[in-house]
Amino acid sequence: MPETHDLPDDVADLKRLVREHRLEIEHLKIQLAQLRRWKFGRSREQLELEVTQIEMSLQALEQLAPPAASGTDPQPDTQNASTAAQERRTVRRRRPGRRPLPAHLPRETVMHPHPAVTNGCACPDCGGRLRYLGQDVAEMLEYVPGYFKVLRHVREKHSCVRCSQIVQAAAPSRPIERGLPGPALLAHVVASKYCLHQPLYRQSQVYGFAGLELERSLLAQWVRAGDRLLSPLVLAVRRHVLGGGHLHADDTPLPVLDPGRGRTRTGYLWTYVRDERTWGSREPPAVWFKYSPGRGGEHPRRHLQGYQGVVHVDAYAGFNELFGLFPNRQRTARAGPTRLKRSLCFAHARRKLYEMHLALHSPIAAQAVERIDVLYAIEREIRGLDPEARLRERQARSVPLLQELHSWLTTQLARLPASSALAKAIRYTVKPRHWPALTYYCSDGRADMDNNAAERSLRDVALGRRSYLFAGSDAGGERAASMYTLIGSCKLNGIDPEAYLRHVFERIADHPINRIDELLPWNVRLPSPTEAFREAA
Repeated sequence: MPETHDLPDDVADLKRLVREHRLEIEHLKIQLAQLRRWKFGRSREQLELEVTQIEMSLQALEQLAPPAASGTDPQPDTQNASTAAQERRTVRRRRPGRRPLPAHLPRETVMHPHPAVTNGCACPDCGGRLRYLGQDVAEMLEYVPGYFKVLRHVREKHSCVRCSQIVQAAAPSRPIERGLPGPALLAHVVASKYCLHQPLYRQSQVYGFAGLELERSLLAQWVRAGDRLLSPLVLAVRRHVLGGGHLHADDTPLPVLDPGRGRTRTGYLWTYVRDERTWGSREPPAVWFKYSPGRGGEHPRRHLQGYQGVVHVDAYAGFNELFGLFPNRQRTARAGPTRLKRSLCFAHARRKLYEMHLALHSPIAAQAVERIDVLYAIEREIRGLDPEARLRERQARSVPLLQELHSWLTTQLARLPASSALAKAIRYTVKPRHWPALTYYCSDGRADMDNNAAERSLRDVALGRRSYLFAGSDAGGERAASMYTLIGSCKLNGIDPEAYLRHVFERIADHPINRIDELLPWNVRLPSPTEAFREAA
């Protein structure tokens, strides 16, 4: 605040100054609330009302409260007593029990005989003969550390005594020609880095504890060789992802080492997800990642060149060229693909209002979030239905609610200061360029209400970024995109990424390139845990 003698004498100027400082305080509160939420808050954005919490607390206290004291003994109520007993039995039955250990795990039995049994099977008190009654068995889960082994491929040579012809079996193929690692080890190195987020230098330390000197540079060579082997599969995943009519697209930064400048620069990983399970389709879900050194709109335009359909995105301006949206300039020849339809993410609109509720405790923001949550409840009910049924439900139930929401938000926006943070959050939703794209899902039964499928696919990238901090080069970023493509597609289909990579590395060197689709994650039949243990035994 300025000093008292610096304040203007004009009332209008004083009011303007007060408004400016109020907006500044509001902005700082929002920043503080966002920082607290990012550091201490939950990942789920649930609106919790104090009234609901108080009502739940009162109900719990009323159930636990003892009956009121009176001068006479209360008459026994057999019906209430039986009901209370039944509730106690129900609560007792609902107590979580210990789950049995999986049957496919190998068992090792350790016997604990009593000394009296081993010393003549006589009673320790009277010396009488002991009779067998049974046994008590208690299971304990134990861990056996992994181990390395060396496979010695022996090929005997024979010579013909008549013509001196040398007869010998062909050398078995290796994932890396004349390389050291077997398929399982190569899969373990790749999956540990890109699935379990363990940098190569840490893996090198772990192998050192087992007595193996595997330098980080050697592991990096293995990963590069594995990437070259898997490149046809990545292209096959791309064809599958772009072969559908609906996509989820997003991007995330990836720091990249900048040699000679002593720092990192920012590259980007773009994700494109095909997941049609929300409308009951049996097409396998998949994700395709692509790396770029920048974030300009030319990158998604190049990635989706030739694609036709609906793209779920956020309001990032870099996606505008995909849909022919060019503010402040006319559409150019390279703008191209108006064949793409834009579906904006409603979760982003909700998130902005939710942050206003947290920061300012605004009843307007809270009510807006409640209205949007009703729309999400409808989506949960119709998840998995065919597109026609989803469209009918949305037209009958969601469209009227959306019309009411738009009218209500527009009315509230007119009452708020134009430069306030809450007004900006509301304006994001009702903006003429945004609202038709936010509500597009109500005109297409195959479209989704949000872009959460793309955001979920970026979780592995965010976790890995915390561990390895940066990629070594642009080539390292492209390599990460390839590995995240296969690992992310495995996870979407419920497949163990390391087991899948092991299966592929065992076969891909000799596999015909025109049948590469046979090695896609959803076309591979991997052994179950029971079968895997049997094979290992």
